[in-house]
Amino acid sequence: MERQEYSVGKLNWNIGVIGLGTMGSGIAQVVASHGFLVTAVETTMTRVEEGLERMRHFMNRGVVLGKTSPDEIETVMRAIRTSTALDELRDADLIIEAVFEDLHVKRAVFEELVRHVRASTILATNTSALPIHQIAQGIDFPSPLIGLHFFNPPPLMRLVEVVKPLNASDQLIDQAKAFCHAIGKTPVVVKDRPGFLVNRLLLPYLNQAMDAFDHDLATREDLDVAVELGLGYPMGPLKLLDQIGLDVHLHATTALFEQTRASEFRPPAILQELVDAGRFGKKTGEGFYSYAPNEASRHE
Repeated sequence: MERQEYSVGKLNWNIGVIGLGTMGSGIAQVVASHGFLVTAVETTMTRVEEGLERMRHFMNRGVVLGKTSPDEIETVMRAIRTSTALDELRDADLIIEAVFEDLHVKRAVFEELVRHVRASTILATNTSALPIHQIAQGIDFPSPLIGLHFFNPPPLMRLVEVVKPLNASDQLIDQAKAFCHAIGKTPVVVKDRPGFLVNRLLLPYLNQAMDAFDHDLATREDLDVAVELGLGYPMGPLKLLDQIGLDVHLHATTALFEQTRASEFRPPAILQELVDAGRFGKKTGEGFYSYAPNEASRHE
């Protein structure tokens, strides 16, 4: 069945978001703040509440900075309904999966999800590195799975990579781009290749920074300052890794290394050591830096 063409100003979709971790909660917040109704699904009500609290905490910082108001926060929260059942997404026009960056976990979600959605529903994954065709392989999708790769934190980062697998039509990609524009994002269309575009450039840089630190070229503070002031980057690499999550980066760079065997994606030894020690960055209170308990508890 052919879908109707939608212009940016006429989108009136119901949006589903699967997963309310760091990325999923941020995506749900962005979508709801632009006037869409959102149904967010998590595995347990405890995780639902954690995701909603994460959103509130992020938006409350905006109140302190004078960028939003308590009334605006309540408007966003009212636009988000939650559930622990995937069949609650049966009426969604677009569903964005944002669960843990693991091929088997994502495939299990979609294997269940396709049983409940309409043939006209657009299905997307927020994977940061896994090839779309590998996630979709062998699953009977009603329409081709595409990538909508948001960046962390979604409310602040304007870019979305729209990943186009070989079986996706130009019309489908145009609809995805229209949605991105409608939520205030700038889409770039990329091919379905390991790491897509940004992470194919970013991951080697972060891995090199960790190697430099591990070989005592500079302290962590001086390394970050050198990049921020010398290269003009808004955040140094070690701070950025703590923000992303060392566990997330390990999964991403390991996946790219396994797919490409390129040495620049080989996980640095210090990264594996920190993850093995449970030091994932801000969300655990320890990474390359140490964080106050209240800051760590609000970050997942």
